Amino acid sequence: MKKKRQNQSEAVDRQRRRAQRRLRRQDFAQSLCFLSPSLLGVGVFFIIPFGVVVYYSLIDGVGSRNFVGVQNFTKLFQNSAFLMAAKNTLQFSAIAVPLAVVLAIMMALMLESRIPLKSQFRTFFLSPMMVPVASVVLIWQVLFNYNGTVNEFLLLFGADRIDWLQSEHCQWVVMILFLWKNLGYNMILFMAGLANIPKELLEVADVEGASAIYKFFAIKLRYLSPTVMFVTILSLINSFKVFREVYLLAGDYPYEKLYMLQHFMNNTFRSLDYQKLSAAAVIMAIVMVILIALLFKVEDWFGKDVEG
Repeated sequence: MKKKRQNQSEAVDRQRRRAQRRLRRQDFAQSLCFLSPSLLGVGVFFIIPFGVVVYYSLIDGVGSRNFVGVQNFTKLFQNSAFLMAAKNTLQFSAIAVPLAVVLAIMMALMLESRIPLKSQFRTFFLSPMMVPVASVVLIWQVLFNYNGTVNEFLLLFGADRIDWLQSEHCQWVVMILFLWKNLGYNMILFMAGLANIPKELLEVADVEGASAIYKFFAIKLRYLSPTVMFVTILSLINSFKVFREVYLLAGDYPYEKLYMLQHFMNNTFRSLDYQKLSAAAVIMAIVMVILIALLFKVEDWFGKDVEG
């Protein structure tokens, strides 16, 4: 009798496990059905094209299609135009991205406090988000033209005119444009992050007599670490997309300090040199993945005790 009950219990357990496995399979199938449009879109428009780019970077031509390994990459690193474009792009990103993050945090902290004309200040930095890129570039051309507003202002102090877009200062002109266009959105993200910091921690710090600097680095910045990472990645991506503004300001072949990777890739595409273009795209993707992985690692180390 006891053995019979045990067999019945085992049979019930087996049926329950089979039912649970069936439910899991049904849930997986339903989830796959819901995800299939997104997976299809990502596969068709991102994964497959990137696979084609990697394939083109490893062959000697679209017609012959002979595998050449890293030969295209070796030739690319011997190309002076690519080296100049990579140097300018990295230099621009290395300066513009930290400025975009630090200045946005400073503005968010300033707007968190009680200052006069707070709404006007916020509107000034959010307005570029509503203005088309072409209009912003037109404003910059008026400001930094050889006969533009900035040079007219400098003449008042006895300074000489500067052809800003054809001088060593050209990258700073684009950097100011980049910051003005992106600071508003970054500032809003940091303001949202500051609003989510537990007020109890700040009140305890006030009771303990903590300084404003200590509260910022020990509490606010640690809770802002996910936002800092997101804004940094967003600013990094936007810094690689500054080609639009530079192209509208200076065309296909600007002053050498403004010749970015996107210029090199765009001009290479026009000459139908797919191998060189694909190799440059793969290198750019690898650099972006490495930088983003490092940012995730730093954020995980810096904010792990907050998340715990």
